[in-house]
Amino acid sequence: MTSTSPSVLTAPIGRIPVLDVAPTVESGRWPAKSTPGEVVPVEATVFREGHDAVSATAVLTDPDGRVHARATMVDVAPGLDRFRALVSPDREGDWTFRVEGWSDPYATWAHDATVKIDAGVDVDLMLAEGVLLFGRITALEHSRADAVTLRDAAVALADRGRPARARLAAATSPEVRRALERTPLRDAVSPSADYPLRVDRPLAVSGAWYEMFPRSEGARQLRDGTWRSGTFTSAARRLPAIAAMGFDVVYLTPIHPIGTTHRKGRNNSLAAQPGDPGSPYAIGSPDGGHDAIHPELGSERSFREFVRRARGLDMEVAIDLALQCSPDHPWVAEHPEWFTTRADGSIAYAENPPKKYQDIYPLNFDNDPEGIYAEILRVVRVWISRGVTAFRVDNPHTKPLSFWERLLAEVRTSDPGVIFLSEAFTKPAMMRTLAAIGFHQSYTYFTWRNTKEEVEEYLATTSGALGSVMRPSFWPTTHDILPPYLQHGGVAGFCVRAVLAALGSPTWGMYAGYELVENVPRPGVEEQIDNEKYEFKPRDWARAEEIGVATLVTRLNEIRRAHPAFQNLRNLTVHATSNDQVVAFSRHLDAEHSPTGRPETMIVVVNLDPWNTQEAVVDLDVAALGLAPTGDGATPTFVAHDLLSGATYGWGPRPYVRLEPTVQVAHVIEVEA
Repeated sequence: MTSTSPSVLTAPIGRIPVLDVAPTVESGRWPAKSTPGEVVPVEATVFREGHDAVSATAVLTDPDGRVHARATMVDVAPGLDRFRALVSPDREGDWTFRVEGWSDPYATWAHDATVKIDAGVDVDLMLAEGVLLFGRITALEHSRADAVTLRDAAVALADRGRPARARLAAATSPEVRRALERTPLRDAVSPSADYPLRVDRPLAVSGAWYEMFPRSEGARQLRDGTWRSGTFTSAARRLPAIAAMGFDVVYLTPIHPIGTTHRKGRNNSLAAQPGDPGSPYAIGSPDGGHDAIHPELGSERSFREFVRRARGLDMEVAIDLALQCSPDHPWVAEHPEWFTTRADGSIAYAENPPKKYQDIYPLNFDNDPEGIYAEILRVVRVWISRGVTAFRVDNPHTKPLSFWERLLAEVRTSDPGVIFLSEAFTKPAMMRTLAAIGFHQSYTYFTWRNTKEEVEEYLATTSGALGSVMRPSFWPTTHDILPPYLQHGGVAGFCVRAVLAALGSPTWGMYAGYELVENVPRPGVEEQIDNEKYEFKPRDWARAEEIGVATLVTRLNEIRRAHPAFQNLRNLTVHATSNDQVVAFSRHLDAEHSPTGRPETMIVVVNLDPWNTQEAVVDLDVAALGLAPTGDGATPTFVAHDLLSGATYGWGPRPYVRLEPTVQVAHVIEVEA
């Protein structure tokens, strides 16, 4: 890729300084992230000595090195010299962007001429300088309409028969300013370095995931009390219902052979009973390891058929990539050096004090790192060849970052469409760096953000600057986590969290059984009793319709698919409300960046209280909604169409809302101008 801009490390300061460019990751060490059509806010601090005006242009360059867009930036923090523009890549690949700072001779003249002519100082001189300036402006290449506007302004400015104020007004009209925003006159252009922008396929930022244990689908208990496992064939019968709810990805927990040594029993007990299936995360047995399929689930052929049926329903298949082993895994015998040997000669099992995982041996990446890397890369490629297009990576924060950076880069080279979701509930620095080095998506702390203050702060954080690095995936529950809010919130609580997850982030996920409001915890821990990790869990899906959560989830996914504003990450604004139990946020796309060519604004208002009706006044930021004051300066009003209830309201900047948890936990408003 060719570039006229200096490198990040060697760039001298320009004639017009350009600093603090965003979005960047560690000054360009790793690429910022985007997807085709996603709106990317580019920002920089641009200034100069003296009092002359400056401006800036964001330049987006495609993977072939061609300039895709030039967007004049707007000063969004007057006095702080912070400029912003929105750009949007249109295809996948490795793009770059830069910011060009420049001296703005038109803005300088317009300011000075207005001040002096109003004061009666140097009137003829300022007009004469304007005539010379417009000679340069009209010599630029403009659109036909803008060329006419600017030429007419130049003629009027040069007309000595007109009053001075009229000549000035013609040259400083809103039409002239808009034309020069599109094609400005730029002096002393000073480019920043080129910064990388990686554009992944749309599913990397926006999608709905459904998690299932395939062994539970179709599992049945025999007369003697033992269980027969579900299979890929029986699990595939569940796929049409999952697709009907609007999910894009079916995520399968580990489907490999399970060890018997130290196998865990029901509810994580140390003593498994005959017939207990064991945790699928205790991977490996004489039947094989990470590249093998549990024989009770079926064969490679039946797995491929499962994938084929999912694709026929417009869903992709993700599997767990859990880099750990049962004591019975073939690697333990073939490569004991890949594990940690303790002083007593035993192999160390996994621990997260006070938790102990006696049935799992973690890999030691300091022992034969090249051998481990080659084997795991081989395993990943085996599953890609079987039709897997996404991996939910279990506990990536317990493996070296250098390993992940290398693996993800190599897979991206050979299979750029494969997506990796980081399941790392860990410290912020590790979560962010896993995202920076190549993970496409990340689990988040959303599950534990419950109060109004927590929810508002987290929505703003994940959709802000962090979104250029770490794409959030919101999950109300997982097979390991049942937060206190959902233990006590009942059906309404499950509905509240579904709305926040599905509309608060472009990517969200739901664990099977959420539709049935499975909310009974194992005493003393934030996880379900009778955890599916340790037993078969067939479910009565016929109950889902009467409960209503599945109906709401279906509608939420329909709304997400129908409205591109919900498919973007960095277009969210939190709005103030008068009630500590009511949260409001919006997502907006202007016409230029909307795939429909029309502006789109969606407003979500949620009652966080699953037990009581709550009322509030919402203080809407009308500018963030893309609404301008009316011609007479009055505040705008609009038609608010609720996509959940079907009701229509007349709203203004401060609408009143009343939400009853037994009737409707949220408004999802489409703004109709």
